[in-house]
Formats: sequence, structure tokens, C-alpha cells
Amino acid sequence: MERCSFDRDYVESLRANDPSVQQHFAGYFRELLLIKLRRRVRSEEIANDLVQETFLRVLTTLRSDGLRSAPSLGAFVNSVCNNVLREHYRSDGRLVGFPEDSPGPPDRRAGPEDEVVTRQGQKQVRAVLRKLPSRDRDLLRKVFFEEEDKDDVCRELGVDREYLRVLLHRARNRFRELLKGG
Repeated sequence: MERCSFDRDYVESLRANDPSVQQHFAGYFRELLLIKLRRRVRSEEIANDLVQETFLRVLTTLRSDGLRSAPSLGAFVNSVCNNVLREHYRSDGRLVGFPEDSPGPPDRRAGPEDEVVTRQGQKQVRAVLRKLPSRDRDLLRKVFFEEEDKDDVCRELGVDREYLRVLLHRARNRFRELLKGG
């Protein structure tokens, strides 16, 4: 396909609904847009619909005097096509649903067995925490359960961040040892 350059006369002819210029415009850009859209949408019909929507928006803009520079017509058509494609993706994503005969989304809630295991794990953690020295227990609670800011914990304990890291490491190791039963 031969590259075409556009001038003010071409754009004015499009605005004036000149049939030969409109035919050239549609023929020239249809192929370029279809090449682009075929790789990005599911079917040829959708690609053709998006090309038609692009043409409609471009011609509407041209008729309302919206194009500032005639030589940029090609870039303008491409940008409009990109916007139409993005709108298609957004609307297509919203309309996707489950078929009526599908079983629906899986139930992710915990079953009775999971709840028992979870409760047992919580009891075991509480028992291990009670066996820890109070400083380790308080440190683990503040940092991991209450998610306090580590700088605040450092100020409260009178240590720097590097030493807090060491204290946390030791407390976690003691916790793991007690959890394993040692």
C-alpha cells in the first residue's frame, strides 16, 4: 500500500462529503485499521465494527472543525482507533459473565474441618506465646499482630532498627523452638 500524505484540501473535501475523497479515505484507512485490530479483537465482525466507529468519530470531529493540522490526519485516525479499542476492552470486560448453566464461583469459605484446624492452631500459638519471656511475647505481638511502626517500637524499647532486627530474630527462633516442642 502506498503511503498517502494529507493536506488541507483533502480534509476540506472530507468535511464537504466529497464521495471520491470519502471513498479514498475509507479504503486507505480501513486496511490499515483492520491490520491493527485483527490482532487485538476476537472476531472479524468486531474489528469491522471498531473501524466503523473510528470512521464515525473521525468524520464527526472533522465536521466540527476539530482537526488542527491536516498532515496529522493519519495520526489522528490512529489515536481515535486506539481510544475506540480501549473503550471496547473496558465494556467487553464488564459484560463477561458466567453461563447460566455454570456451577458458579467456588465457595472459598472455610469448611467445618478447616475451622477446627484453625482453632487448634490458634490455641497452640497462644500456648506457645504464654511460654515465651514477656519481652519476646510483647515484641512479637507489637510487630506482627498489632503491626506497630517499627520506629515506634524502637523508641519504646530504646534500641535502633538494627538491634530490633536482632531481637525479632531471636524472639522468632524461640517461638519456633517452643512450637516444635523443644
